[in-house]
Amino acid sequence: MTKQIKEYLALLEQFFKTEHTPEEYEKFRLRLLQRIKFYQHERLIHLIVTMSFGVFFLIGLSIYLSTKMIGVLILTALFLILLIPYIKHYYFLENSVQKMYLYYYRSLE
Repeated sequence: MTKQIKEYLALLEQFFKTEHTPEEYEKFRLRLLQRIKFYQHERLIHLIVTMSFGVFFLIGLSIYLSTKMIGVLILTALFLILLIPYIKHYYFLENSVQKMYLYYYRSLE
């Protein structure tokens, strides 16, 4: 997904390097809005997953602190290990969609 978004952002940047007719801008806006909808859905799913892993981590940490069971500590560490890439990917998705909004607004000018 990251590669696909980076390629699409490069395509958007390329679009603005040349002049276009109002009809081309209209087509561009419609396609861009469709992509934004797809990526917003992806962003929502990743937000839910990221928040879930954050909650699982906190619950695991709470259980470990109250029971001192090593198995719970290992499970909590796994949640943390998975949480870090999820946060990184969600951050990328959020920033990419924000850039797409800017391209959309730029196409309206």
